[in-house]
Amino acid sequence: MRAVCNHALPDPCPAAFNMAAHVLARAPALGTKSALMIVTATEAERWSYARLEEAVRGCATGLLALGLEPGARLLLRLGNTPEFAVAFLGAIAAGLVPVPTSSQLTAPEITRLARELSPALVIAGEAIALPDHPAPVLRESALRGFEALEPAAYAMGGPDRLGYIIYTSGTSGRPRAVMHAHRAIWARRMMHAGWYGLGETDRLLHAGAFNWTYTLGTGLMDPWSVGATALIPGEGVTSDQFGHLLRRYDASIFAAVPGVYRQILKHDERLVLPRLRHGLSAGESLSPGLRSAWKDATGTSLHEALGMSECSTFVSSCPGHPAPAGTIGYPQPGRHLAVLGPDGTPVARGEPGILAVHRSDPGLFLGYLDAPEETAARYQGDWFVTGDTVTMAGDGAIAYVARSDDMMNAGGYRVSPLEVEAALMAHPAAGEVAAVELRVKPEVRVIAVFYTGSAGAEALETHAAACLARYKQPRIYIHLAALTKNANGKLNRGAMRRAEEARRGL
Repeated sequence: MRAVCNHALPDPCPAAFNMAAHVLARAPALGTKSALMIVTATEAERWSYARLEEAVRGCATGLLALGLEPGARLLLRLGNTPEFAVAFLGAIAAGLVPVPTSSQLTAPEITRLARELSPALVIAGEAIALPDHPAPVLRESALRGFEALEPAAYAMGGPDRLGYIIYTSGTSGRPRAVMHAHRAIWARRMMHAGWYGLGETDRLLHAGAFNWTYTLGTGLMDPWSVGATALIPGEGVTSDQFGHLLRRYDASIFAAVPGVYRQILKHDERLVLPRLRHGLSAGESLSPGLRSAWKDATGTSLHEALGMSECSTFVSSCPGHPAPAGTIGYPQPGRHLAVLGPDGTPVARGEPGILAVHRSDPGLFLGYLDAPEETAARYQGDWFVTGDTVTMAGDGAIAYVARSDDMMNAGGYRVSPLEVEAALMAHPAAGEVAAVELRVKPEVRVIAVFYTGSAGAEALETHAAACLARYKQPRIYIHLAALTKNANGKLNRGAMRRAEEARRGL
């Protein structure tokens, strides 16, 4: 039996479609129901469905009044505020293309992205680094004034047209601009039952930043598309406060990366959460020990998902179909997946191979911005190749084996070692540098670098802080006389990582 899963595709996306209109389709009927709550330990800012739709459509009116042409790119430099959601959906409602970016990016990092994007407008919050770029800047305070404007009509069009762009780190050593169509939100319906178990009565608390694909879909757009309430932590909320937030705001579903679950359990060994039904985990591997510890502490299960920025999640456990031990879960309903061998054909079930998504998947990206060759290189025939080595069991369950490249994972963010290495080697005394994801405890991994130069760790830390976002900065610096290389003279990051982990007794 070959390692192929070919579920029937969901209903096709309507021919005239707008992502924002789909997300807010229930808003008129829900009216005063809470759509969004920005929550802290002591207070919450509440937005009703009626207010959210008014703000989104008013934002569309304000943006169009600036003279922006259909398809213009808008660079979003905003934090976890309601204005982020308003700007993102308002741009899409108007037929513009928002590009959310991490508020942690430094000025040099965001300048590089802006040069690639050539945005027509930058929408920015206070104290967030801006690019050195001639595009005009609309401040968050001015954006708030758009809420009262006459609502714009949704710009309808073909579902395959460009809707938004999201950045992901790639093996090339530079962030890649992933282009998604309006239909991406239509495809996310496969996750509602296939992962979330999400319904209109749910209150979903997500621990991530708005700009991240995980939060943007799971934390905001998906709850709104079914009429649920999205709960998002406000500025200053720390991991040890999430137990309190889950109780105080009656969260029924919690979504986070494994590291957040781990931090919560460090602070609270027992959690009384009467309204919580289950938790969602993505962004990095969920260990059996953490899954078991959460169950012991809360009485609820964690459901893991595997995905990537190019297609969001497509394999998952869910309340109605839990993952067997040692697996992530099953292909979601509507997915067409395969595990491919070196020749590009499906392997036998039980054999390892590269997980691939069929190009017919409605959630698959349009391609990388201005990089047709790089886009084409990710396909083998009709299959988009993820780079993740997995096995598919006889019943279709997917078990994760390893990443097929040296990509690192920092709290759920994929980080290219080449980007970190290039940044550090700009220091004149860094010497040769190799970045790895290093295991420092049985269930804890961090970004570490090996280097050969005369610079001290503190000097490299200071240098990294000036040119890399915080989540990309190494936590450990290890000096070596020489870096390990293979017979072809290429860095052998795996050998260095394994040797250091062995030295630490791991």
